[in-house]
Amino acid sequence: MDLQIGSKIRGLRLRSDLTQDELARRAGLTKGFISQLENDQTSIGVDSLADILDALGVSLAKFFSDSADTQVVFGPEERIEIEETGASKFELLVPGSTNNIMDPVLVELRPGESLDKGEPHPGEQFGFVLSGTTTLEINKTLYKVRPKHCFYFKSDSLHQISNRSDKTTSLLWVVTPPQM
Repeated sequence: MDLQIGSKIRGLRLRSDLTQDELARRAGLTKGFISQLENDQTSIGVDSLADILDALGVSLAKFFSDSADTQVVFGPEERIEIEETGASKFELLVPGSTNNIMDPVLVELRPGESLDKGEPHPGEQFGFVLSGTTTLEINKTLYKVRPKHCFYFKSDSLHQISNRSDKTTSLLWVVTPPQM
Protein backbone atom coordinates (compact mmCIF):
# COMPACT_ATOMS: atom_id res chain seq x y z
CA MET A 1 0.00 0.00 0.00
CA ASP A 2 1.56 3.32 -1.13
CA LEU A 3 0.51 6.05 1.30
CA GLN A 4 2.29 8.91 -0.54
CA ILE A 5 2.69 10.84 2.72
CA GLY A 6 5.21 13.32 1.28
CA SER A 7 3.08 14.32 -1.70
CA LYS A 8 -0.05 14.59 0.46
CA ILE A 9 1.78 16.90 2.88
CA ARG A 10 3.11 18.98 -0.04
CA GLY A 11 -0.42 19.33 -1.42
CA LEU A 12 -1.83 20.40 1.96
CA ARG A 13 1.03 22.85 2.47
CA LEU A 14 0.55 24.45 -0.94
CA ARG A 15 -3.24 24.71 -0.45
CA SER A 16 -2.49 26.48 2.82
CA ASP A 17 -0.18 28.86 0.92
CA LEU A 18 2.73 28.03 3.23
CA THR A 19 6.41 27.74 2.38
CA GLN A 20 8.37 24.75 3.66
CA ASP A 21 10.04 27.09 6.14
CA GLU A 22 6.71 28.39 7.47
CA LEU A 23 5.34 24.86 7.89
CA ALA A 24 8.56 23.76 9.60
CA ARG A 25 8.37 26.66 12.09
CA ARG A 26 4.70 25.99 12.88
CA ALA A 27 5.37 22.28 13.39
CA GLY A 28 8.62 22.74 15.35
CA LEU A 29 10.68 20.93 12.71
CA THR A 30 13.39 21.93 10.23
CA LYS A 31 12.89 23.09 6.67
CA GLY A 32 15.32 20.39 5.53
CA PHE A 33 13.20 17.68 7.13
CA ILE A 34 10.02 19.00 5.47
CA SER A 35 11.83 19.08 2.11
CA GLN A 36 13.13 15.52 2.51
CA LEU A 37 9.69 14.31 3.61
CA GLU A 38 7.91 15.91 0.68
CA ASN A 39 10.43 14.33 -1.70
CA ASP A 40 10.08 10.89 -0.04
CA GLN A 41 13.72 10.94 1.07
CA THR A 42 12.97 10.23 4.74
CA SER A 43 10.41 8.51 6.91
CA ILE A 44 8.36 10.18 9.61
CA GLY A 45 7.26 9.23 13.11
CA VAL A 46 3.67 9.57 14.27
CA ASP A 47 4.51 12.45 16.63
CA SER A 48 6.16 14.53 13.90
CA LEU A 49 3.35 13.74 11.47
CA ALA A 50 0.81 14.85 14.09
CA ASP A 51 2.75 18.12 14.59
CA ILE A 52 2.74 18.79 10.83
CA LEU A 53 -0.95 17.97 10.47
CA ASP A 54 -1.83 20.18 13.47
CA ALA A 55 0.02 23.04 11.77
CA LEU A 56 -2.02 22.37 8.63
CA GLY A 57 -5.34 22.03 10.50
CA VAL A 58 -5.90 18.41 9.45
CA SER A 59 -6.57 15.44 11.75
CA LEU A 60 -4.69 12.16 11.41
CA ALA A 61 -7.98 10.42 10.57
CA LYS A 62 -8.75 12.89 7.80
CA PHE A 63 -5.21 12.65 6.44
CA PHE A 64 -5.42 8.87 6.08
CA SER A 65 -9.04 8.73 4.97
CA ASP A 66 -10.03 8.09 1.38
CA SER A 67 -10.56 11.41 -0.40
CA ALA A 68 -13.91 10.09 -1.67
CA ASP A 69 -15.17 10.33 1.91
CA THR A 70 -15.06 14.14 2.01
CA GLN A 71 -17.11 15.43 4.93
CA VAL A 72 -20.02 17.68 4.00
CA VAL A 73 -21.97 18.18 7.25
CA PHE A 74 -20.32 19.42 10.45
CA GLY A 75 -21.87 19.34 13.93
CA PRO A 76 -21.38 21.73 16.85
CA GLU A 77 -19.01 19.26 18.54
CA GLU A 78 -16.56 19.62 15.62
CA ARG A 79 -16.16 23.39 15.95
CA ILE A 80 -12.76 24.71 16.93
CA GLU A 81 -12.74 27.54 19.44
CA ILE A 82 -10.00 30.12 18.95
CA GLU A 83 -8.95 32.28 21.90
CA GLU A 84 -7.40 35.75 22.10
CA THR A 85 -9.32 37.23 19.17
CA GLY A 86 -11.09 39.95 21.17
CA ALA A 87 -14.40 38.03 21.07
CA SER A 88 -16.11 36.12 23.88
CA LYS A 89 -16.68 33.34 21.32
CA PHE A 90 -14.83 32.74 18.06
CA GLU A 91 -15.49 29.30 16.56
CA LEU A 92 -14.23 27.87 13.29
CA LEU A 93 -17.33 26.10 11.95
CA VAL A 94 -15.45 23.75 9.61
CA PRO A 95 -12.33 22.00 10.97
CA GLY A 96 -9.35 22.60 8.70
CA SER A 97 -11.15 25.42 6.89
CA THR A 98 -7.96 27.46 6.88
CA ASN A 99 -6.90 25.08 4.10
CA ASN A 100 -10.03 25.89 2.06
CA ILE A 101 -11.01 28.81 -0.14
CA MET A 102 -13.20 30.35 2.57
CA ASP A 103 -13.28 30.23 6.34
CA PRO A 104 -16.71 30.37 8.05
CA VAL A 105 -16.65 31.52 11.68
CA LEU A 106 -19.30 31.99 14.37
CA VAL A 107 -18.52 35.14 16.37
CA GLU A 108 -20.11 36.35 19.60
CA LEU A 109 -19.21 39.78 20.96
CA ARG A 110 -20.32 41.08 24.35
CA PRO A 111 -20.90 44.83 24.75
CA GLY A 112 -17.63 46.69 24.22
CA GLU A 113 -15.77 43.76 22.64
CA SER A 114 -14.02 44.05 19.27
CA LEU A 115 -12.18 41.64 17.04
CA ASP A 116 -8.56 42.49 16.41
CA LYS A 117 -8.15 45.13 13.68
CA GLY A 118 -7.79 43.57 10.27
CA GLU A 119 -4.91 44.84 8.21
CA PRO A 120 -5.52 45.27 4.49
CA HIS A 121 -5.03 42.02 2.61
CA PRO A 122 -6.26 40.42 -0.60
CA GLY A 123 -9.67 38.82 -0.28
CA GLU A 124 -13.27 39.45 0.67
CA GLN A 125 -15.43 39.23 3.78
CA PHE A 126 -19.09 38.52 4.39
CA GLY A 127 -21.05 38.69 7.62
CA PHE A 128 -24.64 37.91 8.56
CA VAL A 129 -25.82 39.27 11.91
CA LEU A 130 -27.80 36.63 13.79
CA SER A 131 -28.63 38.74 16.85
CA GLY A 132 -27.75 42.11 18.36
CA THR A 133 -26.18 44.98 16.44
CA THR A 134 -22.69 44.68 14.99
CA THR A 135 -20.55 47.70 14.15
CA LEU A 136 -18.29 47.38 11.14
CA GLU A 137 -15.51 49.93 10.69
CA ILE A 138 -13.81 50.24 7.31
CA ASN A 139 -11.22 53.03 6.94
CA LYS A 140 -12.75 54.95 9.88
CA THR A 141 -16.30 54.76 8.39
CA LEU A 142 -18.76 53.07 10.75
CA TYR A 143 -21.62 50.84 9.62
CA LYS A 144 -24.26 49.55 12.05
CA VAL A 145 -25.50 46.14 10.98
CA ARG A 146 -28.75 44.98 12.58
CA PRO A 147 -30.08 41.42 12.96
CA LYS A 148 -30.94 39.64 9.69
CA HIS A 149 -28.80 42.17 7.78
CA CYS A 150 -25.46 41.35 6.24
CA PHE A 151 -22.27 43.04 5.08
CA TYR A 152 -19.83 42.33 2.27
CA PHE A 153 -16.56 44.10 1.48
CA LYS A 154 -13.14 43.67 -0.08
CA SER A 155 -10.45 43.22 2.57
CA ASP A 156 -8.09 45.75 1.00
CA SER A 157 -8.75 48.38 3.70
CA LEU A 158 -8.17 48.58 7.45
CA HIS A 159 -11.26 47.01 9.05
CA GLN A 160 -12.69 45.95 12.40
CA ILE A 161 -15.82 44.27 13.70
CA SER A 162 -17.07 45.34 17.13
CA ASN A 163 -20.06 45.55 19.45
CA ARG A 164 -20.76 49.14 20.47
CA SER A 165 -24.24 48.33 21.79
CA ASP A 166 -25.40 47.26 25.26
CA LYS A 167 -26.46 43.73 24.17
CA THR A 168 -24.45 40.73 22.99
CA THR A 169 -24.22 40.34 19.23
CA SER A 170 -23.56 37.19 17.23
CA LEU A 171 -22.77 36.80 13.56
CA LEU A 172 -21.73 34.34 10.91
CA TRP A 173 -18.51 35.68 9.39
CA VAL A 174 -16.89 34.30 6.23
CA VAL A 175 -13.40 35.32 5.12
CA THR A 176 -11.75 34.40 1.84
CA PRO A 177 -8.97 33.49 1.68
CA PRO A 178 -8.61 32.33 5.30
CA GLN A 179 -6.29 34.49 7.40
CA MET A 180 -5.43 32.25 10.38
